[in-house]
Amino acid sequence: MAAPKEYDVARERYAALGVDSDAAVRSLASVPLSLHCWQGDDIRGFERAQSEIGGGLAVTGSYPGAARNADELRLDIEKALSLIPGRHRLNLHAIYAETGGKTVARDELLPEHFSRWSEWALQHDLHGLDFNPTFFAHPLASDGFTLSHLDSGVRRFWIRHGQACRRIGASFGRELGAACVTNVWIPDGYKDLPADRQAPRERLAESLDEVFRETLDPAENIDAVECKLFGLGSESYVVGSHEFYLGYAISRGKALCLDAGHFHPTEGISDKISAVLLWVDRLLLHVSRGVRWDSDHVVILSDEVREIAKEVVRGNCLERVHIGLDFFDASINRVAAWVIGSRAVLKALLMALLEPRGMLTEMERNGDFTGRLALLEQMHSMPSGAVWDHWCEHADVPRDGEWMDEIRLYEHAVQSRRADQH
Repeated sequence: MAAPKEYDVARERYAALGVDSDAAVRSLASVPLSLHCWQGDDIRGFERAQSEIGGGLAVTGSYPGAARNADELRLDIEKALSLIPGRHRLNLHAIYAETGGKTVARDELLPEHFSRWSEWALQHDLHGLDFNPTFFAHPLASDGFTLSHLDSGVRRFWIRHGQACRRIGASFGRELGAACVTNVWIPDGYKDLPADRQAPRERLAESLDEVFRETLDPAENIDAVECKLFGLGSESYVVGSHEFYLGYAISRGKALCLDAGHFHPTEGISDKISAVLLWVDRLLLHVSRGVRWDSDHVVILSDEVREIAKEVVRGNCLERVHIGLDFFDASINRVAAWVIGSRAVLKALLMALLEPRGMLTEMERNGDFTGRLALLEQMHSMPSGAVWDHWCEHADVPRDGEWMDEIRLYEHAVQSRRADQH
């Protein structure tokens, strides 16, 4: 338990800068993160026992104890959520349908194939469920093209899949009373230089218009589109680039998804947030950590994660920005990966909420750039850790340095009993 004296000292130090730490904690407690289900089973899903992920995605590592079925996956997520302060959401992919052993084509998926997920979310008081069509790991995506495919029959299949997924998302929104963010990402692109960059993008725009043709209640479903710089197999050309989706989101009134790992290694998404929010109503963030390439490492409390949090908080955009996690690491305990990444993002948000924004803004407007820089540096040594421990205590979750004990016990009692192979 955090010593009350530690938090009292921290509260006084922040108050001296005009910051109400109690209010910061209350604000943070209202922010739901969307945990990605695919960290728990290495993006295998339940369509078949083994499959190649494809689509430029790759999971490395063979740490024992991966979830082998939906019940095990839900159990692992429950454990992770018990170690993360706050009330959060879960993000599902279409390949996590439960069809009772029957083969159901992706363009024929129905809300009933995800009923156990929504029942579970209600039972455990999740903030909501989010959803993603799965445009990869499928014979009709084996050549790297889906919604922009030259073959109209292939395009129609994936259009129907996208349409089905939007209806599933809307059903989540109705059942849980919180809008589902249904996010479209496709792997389409060329490994080497294309002769025609325009035609695939024209086909993609037409296909997306068909996917989104049905009007759904935004209180139930929020559509998002996600860009990418490159992927394995699409190093030279990605149809759904940032510029393409930015224009599409603005012109069609869709949310734009920015993934922290989908840009050049020297480029961060933090600077894009305030610019994009001038033109779109809602923004979806996939917080990830690219290392040298789009490798989706477990999120840590890095400089970029802190800058992302600052931009969301400084712009008073917490109500307009949906924050999700997107990484997959099979080299460490998968439940611990959820906890590490989630707690890192929440810490970054807390540090942003504890900024003396009024003082910093006044210095900037008065041209006191020296004072601004000095104060920003001072914030690095402020006792945000004591405030974090205070929140963990009141949220009834372990502090840093304590929660790994529970992971070790869970690994020994539950995960180690699972077979090595799926």
